[in-house]
Amino acid sequence: MNTDPEPVVVSAEPAPPKGRGTGRNPTPRYARQSRESEPSHDEPSHPRTVVSIDATRSVLSRNDSPDLPFGQSLNPYRGCEHGCIYCFARPSHAYLDLSPGLDFETRILAKPAAAELLADALRRPDYRCEVLAMGTNTDPYQPAERDWRITRSVLEVLLDCRHPVAIVTKSARICRDLDLLGELARHELVSVFVSITTQDNDIARTLEPRAAAPAARLKAIARLTQAGVPTGVLVSPIVPALTDHELEHILQAAYDAGARFAGFSLLRLPGEVAALFEDWLVQHHPLRASRVMHAVRATWRGEVSSSAFGARMRGHGPYAKLIAQRFALASRRLAMSGAPRLVTRRFRPPAGGQLGLGV
Repeated sequence: MNTDPEPVVVSAEPAPPKGRGTGRNPTPRYARQSRESEPSHDEPSHPRTVVSIDATRSVLSRNDSPDLPFGQSLNPYRGCEHGCIYCFARPSHAYLDLSPGLDFETRILAKPAAAELLADALRRPDYRCEVLAMGTNTDPYQPAERDWRITRSVLEVLLDCRHPVAIVTKSARICRDLDLLGELARHELVSVFVSITTQDNDIARTLEPRAAAPAARLKAIARLTQAGVPTGVLVSPIVPALTDHELEHILQAAYDAGARFAGFSLLRLPGEVAALFEDWLVQHHPLRASRVMHAVRATWRGEVSSSAFGARMRGHGPYAKLIAQRFALASRRLAMSGAPRLVTRRFRPPAGGQLGLGV
């Protein structure tokens, strides 16, 4: 048996700015020119967040993936200030000619017309009501929501139309909308997943630098549950050889806080995320870096991600099967099931307005 210690990996990359997941800004893959930045003593140590307006003319996205439990989604923001280094949405910033690195965390695009555009879509004669998912790409309750309140305006439309919505967030800011969420719950129109990756504050502080602390997320679960909002926990992503040992503990803590359903997903590192995550490992967990990446590749048949339908969230092989078994056993012991079925029969199209509003 090989008893040699894990090799110590030394990072050549500078540490990320405080409160950011990365300091790197790799060139967007669709850019025509490569970008090289010269180190400068004049560069700010705390790069500020800039929120711009996304002038999109549609807000509903549809998918037919068997890996996802929803057919349509709405994301009020592009980019996410939470800065989670593992975020699978990072590569989407390349479509904006922005970097999946620091740009993703600091160059946020908001959709202030989202509520109007949603109402426009819901009043179309051919619209058929089905659950709308929020938080599937970027967090609807990231810091920008404090001032822009776009997510709240969307919820107001959904409540008025009696339209079901399923929300995923890792922010305690969701509790600011307890009035709307409680009323939606009264009509069986909402479910919430609070995502918890780790309960280790030291890991969370750099892994998810601007997301709510683990304890704050558990308090959010408790407040949502007390307000009558069906709330569960999403243990996501499970990071092999780093946070996987916490699976049962997170489920238990969430159950104690009031969560009554649960889900999980394994870490996957699509596109530019892989290099960013490896840099993070070397910066913050140099003694574990090789072991973690080896375990990640063992989960994805030698790769670090997969786009194939059927197992994109759960992985392959013995490790993935073991995680699934542990999750099943723990959730069964706690009587935690899947999210409740939301009703669609109460839907009523928005009154008034004009088709093709597009503002």
